[in-house]
Formats: sequence, structure tokens, C-alpha cells
Amino acid sequence: MEKRLAAVLAADVAGYSALMDQDRDGTLKALKIFREDHLIPALAVHEGQLIKSMGDGWIVEFRSASAATEFAIAVQLADRPKEIQIRIGIHTGEVVSEGEDIFGDGINIASRLEALAEPGQILLSDTAHNSLDRNAAASFSGGQQIELKNITRPVGVWQWPVGSATTSASVKSEKPGIAVLPFDNMSGDLEQEFFADGITEDIITELSRFRWLMVVARNSSFTFKGKSTDIREVGQALGVRYVLEGSVRRAGQRLRITGQLIDAENGSHLWADRFDGTLDDVFDLQDQVTQEVVTAIEPSVRHAETVRARAKPTENLDAYELYLQAQSHFHLLTDEDNREAIRLTRLALERDPDYPSAAGLLAWLHIQRMVQGLKPIDEGPKAAVAAAERVLLSDRADGIALAYAAHSISMLAQDLPRARAVFKQALAENPNAAIVHMLAGINLNFLDRPEEALEHATHSINLSPKDPLRHAAYVGQASSFFQLGRYAEAVQANRNALAIRAKFVITHLMLIASLAQNGDLESARAAVAELKELRPDLDVKEQTRLPIFSVPECSEQWREGWLNAGLPI
Repeated sequence: MEKRLAAVLAADVAGYSALMDQDRDGTLKALKIFREDHLIPALAVHEGQLIKSMGDGWIVEFRSASAATEFAIAVQLADRPKEIQIRIGIHTGEVVSEGEDIFGDGINIASRLEALAEPGQILLSDTAHNSLDRNAAASFSGGQQIELKNITRPVGVWQWPVGSATTSASVKSEKPGIAVLPFDNMSGDLEQEFFADGITEDIITELSRFRWLMVVARNSSFTFKGKSTDIREVGQALGVRYVLEGSVRRAGQRLRITGQLIDAENGSHLWADRFDGTLDDVFDLQDQVTQEVVTAIEPSVRHAETVRARAKPTENLDAYELYLQAQSHFHLLTDEDNREAIRLTRLALERDPDYPSAAGLLAWLHIQRMVQGLKPIDEGPKAAVAAAERVLLSDRADGIALAYAAHSISMLAQDLPRARAVFKQALAENPNAAIVHMLAGINLNFLDRPEEALEHATHSINLSPKDPLRHAAYVGQASSFFQLGRYAEAVQANRNALAIRAKFVITHLMLIASLAQNGDLESARAAVAELKELRPDLDVKEQTRLPIFSVPECSEQWREGWLNAGLPI
């Protein structure tokens, strides 16, 4: 096997199958003319080595990106049979040759670009474009960063002819794409124009912190400024599933900002809201609106993506959609759903071993088994810690994946200081992610810092009041209130959690002790009966040993509450 850097060109005939179906003999004749009169002579002139020929497609290696682009332009400009329309992708990267075969990223990226190109178009990767001299580089336009299927890094893509259609509409990224259109200034006041643009730019910046989202850059979305366009057309032009639009209206010293999130594929509205404020401090208002919009949008898109993934057959899914399906089972809390979520998450990691979000979710799924009193599968906690370590080794981990990993280190490895350090990193990475604040609060409870923990839990709920995981934030609140001796508030927080997730075992245990310590023994005993009815098989003694009940400063109060309520521990 030999590794080397190469300029690789992938080309094929657009619509070849349809041409063959319509006129087989005519298509084969035209293809033969193209090969003999144009392709082979051009390869000789530009010193290209034909690596693979697939009938209607070719892989060619060149000594340089310049030679590859000169060949590609010559082929596209050739006076060939009109039936033969060529699509070309070019990339400079590492290839591996074994005998007469050749493979590697150089081939994969060139092939992905060729598949995205329009008939008669050449798509050039950023690495190939960087190798060209100034005159040759000027033949291409674009440079937009896009996600290519199964390629770990975004690739800058350049188009020939100059000014030809952007490729983003053709991209089938594993990440859901969202475009934030410039907010409309409905006031006719130039000052509000700057304010509207500022809100748009801030929302783009903050949404970009969620790495599982592909957010269209400002320069692309602002091309629609002042235009009245169909949202479906915007989605197609920018290659996104979701579009956020909004407006700013002024009346005296008051401002009203509206926003709505739209599914660009079918035009349906996923979220809409309005925000009112005054011009006393425009920057504070801008920050407030940005935070509220961003923290409402992220769970809305996450929910829409989960619903989308559940509607697809598992066998055909790639890593990202397998991860989404696993999340939908994660929320259901049953033994069967947890096992299915673990299976789907493992499949996601098989397809993309360096997928930190999936590794983090796998760790949390093992924790879920523990807090639900379900029997460990495989190596249980050991497997969770191993998955968490995979997250921490990945340079693709975002704030949410880091929080998953830190939660595992906190709950299972009992390394609370290290977990706290990772939580700080996660919060710096994404301060607007409700789930990061929620898990960080639980870690602070373990560290016996209930006041700080309560702040994080409450902030998590305020950030995302409709988040399907907010029951865990209420659990965090309940734990903080209990540690602070505020038992009536702990009771209410537990009831809030159970209203969202009635089968969450740990909440029932916390409610029983909180009711008893608040002096309501009758309700505490009724809560014991409810738990026994919900989980007659539960090993209560084992569950009361969970880390959340082991903080030295309040462990005796938990135990006393359960005993007074008649819970057999």
C-alpha cells in the first residue's frame, strides 16, 4: 500500500440512466464519441492518469490541481455531443493505492463534489483552490463551507463558471440546516435598521454554538435582505430545512420584535413569539431578545428532527438520524425503550466512531438504567465511563456532548472536581443550552453547593420551558431545596417533575422524603404506595444509595424522611 498526496478529479455524465432508458444506442454512440474525441486526447495533453472508468464516470489523478482544473475546463468547453453533459468534482488530498486500486479522502471528497455539481459545472474543494495561482483561482467563485456526507470536516467549495448556482441547495448534510433571514425594519427608521441587523447577526452567532446545527453564514442569508420570497425557495437556495424570520417595529420609545421558525420543506410554522421592550438600553434589549429566541428555537428544531427521524426505517439511517431515534426512546424511560436507545446509539457509533454526541448519550443511557433501577447491561457503569472518555478525547465535542460526559464522570466515576472542570468548559462552549445548565446544577448538588445548583436548575427551566428534559431540571431544583431544608419547595419541584415524567423513579423517592420532612406523613405514605404500584420489582434499598442521596450534609435527612414515611430501606 502506498500513500501520497494527489489532485483527484471525479466526473460523470449527468442523467445517464435516463438517457439510456430513452435511447440506449444513441447514448452509447454519443458517449463513445465523447471519450475518443475529447476525453482521451485531453487526458494526454494535461497528463492525467485514468484510475477508474465506470462506463458513465471516471476517476482521474493529476500531478497538480492546476492540471486538473485546466483539463476540467477544457472538457466542459469542448464541442461534444449535446446529450453528454458532464459534472466534475476536484479535490487535492491523500490517496492510498493498492495494486491497481486507489481510495482515500482524495477520492471520497472529489466524488462527493461531483455528485453535487450541476450539469456543465465544476466544483473545486478549498484545498485544491488554495493550490492555484491567482489567475486560475479567479476562474472560480464561491468558497462557502458545506458539510459533505460522511466527511468529518466542512469543505469550502468553489464553482466554475464564475457566478454559477451555489451548491448549498444540493447538500444533504447530516446536520439540520437553519437560515436566519435579516429581520425586517417595519418602522422606516434607519436606527432601527441597525438594531434589526444586529439582532439577526447575534442570533446567527449564538445558534452557531450548537454544533449539531448547520447555520448559514451571515453573508449568504443577508442576500435575501429586503426581498419578498417564498420560504420554500429560500430553503432550496440555501440548502436548509428551517428558516427563521422576524421583524422589528417601533412606537415611540417602545419596540416590538416578532420571530417565527418555519419548516422550509412544507411551509409549516414550528414556533412563533413576540418580545416587547423599551429603548432605554438597546443593547440589553438586543441581548435579551437574542437569548430568548435562540433558547426557544433549539429545542423546537431538535423536536422536529426527532419526529422526522422516527418516521424513517432504521435500516436506512445514517449516524445522525440513528442518534435522533435513540433520543426519542431515551425520553420514554422503560427498560425496553432504554435497550432500543442503546442499540441505536451503538449503531450510530459504528457508522461514525468519532461521534461525541452519540457517545455522550450512550453514557447517559447507562446512567438512566441506574437511576430507574433497571439491571445493568453489558458492563453498565464501566461502559458509560468509557463512552464519556470518548467524548473528552474528541475535538468535535460541543457543549451538550461535554455535559453528557461530565454527568457520567460525576455520577459514576465519582470524580466531582474533574466533572466540574468539564462542566465549566461545556458552559463556556454553549451558555444557552438548557441541558448543560441542568446537568451542571446536579453536579453542584453533589459538591454540596445547593445555592449555585439551584441557580443553574432554574436558569435551565427559564431557558427552555417546554424542553422534554425539563423534568430533570425540576429534580435538580428539588435536590437543592432539600439540601437547603426548604422542604415545601422541594415537594412542589418534585410534583412539577412528575407532571412531565410520571415514571421517573428518582423523583418518587425524593418526593417521599420531602413530604415526610415537611410533616405531611399521610401524603408521604400515599407516595410510597404509588411508587410500589409503579415499580413493584424495584430494589428500593439499592436506589437509596444513588449519589444524589449520598451528599454527607443531607444523607441522614433523606434516610429519616423515607423511614418516617414507611419506605422499607
